[in-house]
Amino acid sequence: MKETIHIYHTNDLHSHFEHWSRIRDLMKDRRLLHEGEGDEVFAFDIGDHVDRSHPLTEATLGKGNIKFLNEAGYDGVTIGNNEGITLDHEELNHLYDEAAFPVILGNLFDESMALPDWASPYQIYRTKGGVKIGVLGLTAPFYPFYQALGWTVTEPIAELRKLLDELRPKVDVLILLSHLGIRDDEWIGEEFPEVDVILGAHTHHILHEGKEVNGTLLGAAGKYGNFVGHMVIEVDSSSKKILTRKAGLYAYEDLPESGVELDEERGWVLNGQALLEEEIADLKTGLSVDWYAPSPLPLLLSEALMEWTDADCSFVNAGLLMEGLQKGAVTKRDLHHILPHPINPCLITLTGEELKEIITLTLNESWPALEVKGLGFRGRVLGQFVYTNISFTEGDLLVGGERLDPHESYKVALPDMFTFGHFFPSLKTKTKKYFMPEFLRDVLGWKLGKMKN
Repeated sequence: MKETIHIYHTNDLHSHFEHWSRIRDLMKDRRLLHEGEGDEVFAFDIGDHVDRSHPLTEATLGKGNIKFLNEAGYDGVTIGNNEGITLDHEELNHLYDEAAFPVILGNLFDESMALPDWASPYQIYRTKGGVKIGVLGLTAPFYPFYQALGWTVTEPIAELRKLLDELRPKVDVLILLSHLGIRDDEWIGEEFPEVDVILGAHTHHILHEGKEVNGTLLGAAGKYGNFVGHMVIEVDSSSKKILTRKAGLYAYEDLPESGVELDEERGWVLNGQALLEEEIADLKTGLSVDWYAPSPLPLLLSEALMEWTDADCSFVNAGLLMEGLQKGAVTKRDLHHILPHPINPCLITLTGEELKEIITLTLNESWPALEVKGLGFRGRVLGQFVYTNISFTEGDLLVGGERLDPHESYKVALPDMFTFGHFFPSLKTKTKKYFMPEFLRDVLGWKLGKMKN
């Protein structure tokens, strides 16, 4: 005799709710189908379901996402960096107030090293046939960001070692919800064969039929709800040993249409937009955006960034601004629309020589038209860089009207997307100050508010 266990998993939805109706219906329909056949069914989300680029997520601070997960009948989740570091401490503390499922997370603590009330390091699920399934959760340790928000995130592998020692003897099947990325998942599979299944996320990887690593089966469903993962585990009813495991994916485009998905998605957008109709400024004149030439709104954002961080100078890329602002009332909805990115202000200290190297790189003629994915950027192209308190004359670089001193130190404000080493490798190892939880749109709103009539 054997018991069949179905595990459905999603990851990195990033609030792409245009796919949610079909995913929700699949979860409900499959649960009814499998339970009707006497099988067990579990559904897990592996983090980054939340993304504040969607107006409903922004307006509800992620609680709308939790409502969706409840409605789809999820049995557990872990968090990604979008849940963890795009909400402030109290917002994350209350994100799961209405959750009908446990949050499984073993490497995030408050400053006193206590687990938050809303999280547990693992869960043990029991099937009707008595199989005990242990589920762990770990998230990527963005150390400076979590620290700035009043959290202590710990090294996930060290926590995994401790939790495995405690949990493995208690369970028949062990599953890890991993918002760590494919490389970490492969390493864990190699080093910890006692983990039976890893459900992955973070790096948006797609494993159509799973991947076996030293006896551990890895699964992952890409991003944005383009796929839903499905694993089937067969367990011997007497010995409780795993007999077979297999992994697969359902493509969104192959799922049955709900018939109401377009109306639902439109309603979710409109609901979020309505909740964001709070006026923050009244402009006497409009502020335009040009991605390929200096224009008023990017220049104002750069100026606001310098003032907010008390920097000596600043720069931003014009592609951050999706559109300009019209004359008249400016609302939170408008700011969210033109600056949807979960990007924070950052302050970094550079020598004059280092600053000159960075500014020289920003003048790369191919960069403005560069299409950018990741790094928190939700726009289309990078756009031209614009500067505040930085100017050029006769081949010289000036800061605050004074010729750059290569040995002097300068406080430079910039969007955090440029501190990870992708565009400016030398900045990756520099000490930075991230301003949390404010996004660039909050800084621009603050600046515009000072202009309010």
